[in-house]
Amino acid sequence: MKEMRRINLVRLGGVILMMLMAGCGQQGFEQRVVIPEASWEVSNRIPFDVTVNDTLGIYAFGLELRHMENYRYSNLYVFLHTTMPNDNVTHDTIQCLLATPEGQWLGKGSGSMRDVKVMLNPNLRFPLEGTYHFEIEQAMREPVLKGISDIGLFIEKQP
Repeated sequence: MKEMRRINLVRLGGVILMMLMAGCGQQGFEQRVVIPEASWEVSNRIPFDVTVNDTLGIYAFGLELRHMENYRYSNLYVFLHTTMPNDNVTHDTIQCLLATPEGQWLGKGSGSMRDVKVMLNPNLRFPLEGTYHFEIEQAMREPVLKGISDIGLFIEKQP
């Protein structure tokens, strides 16, 4: 009897989790990936899969990143590779500004870490329903880029 209750609770938990994930899919997406030892190898593409069901909504779309204050550059270049549900592929080069020309770090800080949001498109409308596959690749021309600890995507439904 206890085993049946436990199985039912696990099933209920799974259903609730699926409902929450489905709800998040309609409202947006946010996910970060930790880069081991804050050493991003040029061959390490960071993947994200986003399922889009709403092609009428407008979304804010961008990158989130966390870097250490001893990162040696004032910016970060990345390549964003996007595969759409119809298998069309796009490639974009993006510059993420991390500091002012005077050398002041942008974003929010805690300890020796800085968090920066980079808005790519404040009014994005997805053209197709289905799964979009994104890959972020560092484009700083270094085999191993030191000082970037997290990279992620955010997609926020706009009112």
